[in-house]
Amino acid sequence: MKAGRTAALVAIGSALCAVPASAQPADEFYKGKQVRIVVGSTAGGDYDVWARLLARHMTRHIPGNPGIIVENMPGAGTLVSTNHVFNVAPRDGTVIGMPSRSMPAAAVMKVANVRFDPVKFNWIGSPEVNHLVVYINNTSNVKKPADLFQHELVVGATGLAQGITVGPYLLKNLLGMKLKIVTGYRSPGDMALAASRNEIEAFANTIGGAAGARRPWVENGQMRVLFNFEPEPVPGLGVPTVFAFAKTDEQRKILTFFASNVLLGRPIMAPPEVPADRVRLLRRAFEAAMKDPALLKEAEAMSFEIALQSGERIAELVAGIAATSPEIISRAERLSRPD
Repeated sequence: MKAGRTAALVAIGSALCAVPASAQPADEFYKGKQVRIVVGSTAGGDYDVWARLLARHMTRHIPGNPGIIVENMPGAGTLVSTNHVFNVAPRDGTVIGMPSRSMPAAAVMKVANVRFDPVKFNWIGSPEVNHLVVYINNTSNVKKPADLFQHELVVGATGLAQGITVGPYLLKNLLGMKLKIVTGYRSPGDMALAASRNEIEAFANTIGGAAGARRPWVENGQMRVLFNFEPEPVPGLGVPTVFAFAKTDEQRKILTFFASNVLLGRPIMAPPEVPADRVRLLRRAFEAAMKDPALLKEAEAMSFEIALQSGERIAELVAGIAATSPEIISRAERLSRPD
C-alpha cells in the first residue's frame, strides 16, 4: 500500500512538473525568471537609454519581480534585432524588443531582409512621442529649406531601414531636394560628431521638448533645425514642416505614410504567440512603470519627456501603417532608397 501511494505521488509530481510554461498563470510565471529587453541599436543611444531606464523600474510591477537585463543587438537599422525577436526569441514573455519606430513601415515596403509581420507582434506600448527633424550645421551655405532646391547638402544617414535614412531619401527622390546622402553611420551621435567635424552638413534625427537632450545642439549654436517631417510644425521650433514643400496629393500621402512612423515613439513589443494573459500583464506593468514616481524622477533628471502610449494604441497605429494602399507603399518604397 505504502509503495503504491509513493508511486502515485511521484506520478502526480511528475505530471505537475510537466505542465507546459504556457499553462502557468501569468502572475506565477515570472517568479525566478529573467526578462531580456533586446535593443536594436548600440549602447548609449536613445532606445538603449530608454530600455535601461525601463529595466530598472519595470521589475517592481511584474508579479514575481523577475530580473530584467538589456541586450544590445545592433545591425541594419534595428532590422537584425527585430528579425530575432520575431523568429528566434522564446515566445513565452521572457523577451521583449525595442526596435526602431520605422520597422513596421520597412515591413510593408518590403525592405530587403525583413523577416517579420509587424501586425503579428504583441505591442506593449511606447514611453514617448518624438518629432523627426533635419539638423543642419550652422556653417552650411544652406540657410533655409527652399535653398535645398538650388544648393547641394551633404547629409549623413545610417541603415536603409531606419527613418533617419528614409527621410532624407524621400526629400531627394520625392520632393527633388538636392541632397548627397552618405550612409554607414552607426548612430545619430556619430552623425552629430561628423557634422561638428564638417564631414557632413546635416542629418535627420528626433528632437524632444524644451528640456530634450538634443536642444543644446541648437542652443549652443552648433546646429539648427531646418524643418520637421510631421504634417504640423513643432510648437516652439519656429521652422516649417516639410509638408509645406509638397506640391501634389500623392506627395502628401507618401509623406503622411512616412510621418506615421514618428507617432509610434519608442515602440516596445513581444514576439507573436506569447500567451494573452502575459501580454496583458506586460502591458499593465509597462504602464505602471511609466507612472512610477521613481522612474518619473529619473526621467526628469535625464531630460526625458514621457508621453505614454498603450500597447493597444501602438497596435492600432501599426495596423494603420499595414493598411496603407499598395500604390502609395510601392511609390514610397521606390523613392526611399538610393537611385
